Amino acid sequence: MQQPTVIIQQTSVAVGPDSTRMTCPSCHASIATRVEHEASGKTHIIALILCLFICWPCVCIPYCTNSCRNANHYCPNCNSFLGSYK
Repeated sequence: MQQPTVIIQQTSVAVGPDSTRMTCPSCHASIATRVEHEASGKTHIIALILCLFICWPCVCIPYCTNSCRNANHYCPNCNSFLGSYK
């Protein structure tokens, strides 16, 4: 009787704020990730704090600054979500 082979696929990938070179776990291609920045709860809280301290001209800065938003990484070949840097 032959034992079944079990393959464990890693689903979480360590990514940073910038594009990362890696092998896509979905399509197995060697890629540089595509990064899309998205507003998060942290972005909204920073904007709210600026509003509370009457810094009206600066309220849009958190929405324009990548360091205040999440960096979502995608595979450019198969468009699968690879991870997020918060």
